Amino acid sequence: MKIVILSGNPKRDGLCQSLIEEVRTGVQLAGAEVDEIRLCDLYLQLCHVCGDGWGTCRESHYCTYGSDGFDDVRARMKECDAVVIATPVYWEETTEALKCFMDRLRRCQFDPANKLKEANELYGKQVLLIASAGGSGNGLINCLNQMNNFCRHTRAIIFDHIGVNRWNSDYKRAAIRAAACAMASGRKNGDTVGL
Repeated sequence: MKIVILSGNPKRDGLCQSLIEEVRTGVQLAGAEVDEIRLCDLYLQLCHVCGDGWGTCRESHYCTYGSDGFDDVRARMKECDAVVIATPVYWEETTEALKCFMDRLRRCQFDPANKLKEANELYGKQVLLIASAGGSGNGLINCLNQMNNFCRHTRAIIFDHIGVNRWNSDYKRAAIRAAACAMASGRKNGDTVGL
């Protein structure tokens, strides 16, 4: 199994990166492969909202500006079995780099008739959502909700939502490692586990 970590973290240390390392540990404990994509290192362009506002991506499912690294990220996501999306909380939302990517991918995945399952990088894949709020710890719920909406639009299956702040990070780290290990071991959303 291969897990892609889609990171919105601009830093290479700190709370969010330590949580990403817990994901990596959990995935490796399950014997799976992990690929971290650092979106902040790519300098992705904002969605240009081409054409009449929906853009050509609505029909072609392809972004005209994909040569900025967007197409490469899509290809890496296509090859994985499950995804972890991790971001610090900025202004009660994901980081701008992650939001930019989600906005563009959501448009490329627009498929109301549900006919392009094989072309959708996230369709039916398990996704673990992680948001980390430093400082006040505020904004976790809004940020997780933003990522939740993205998963619904792209028809991904949410494995779990985990919100972390400075005062719960000790036990949430263990939860993240366990969730990543469970997902990488093949557990699915809705599976019943022993009590």
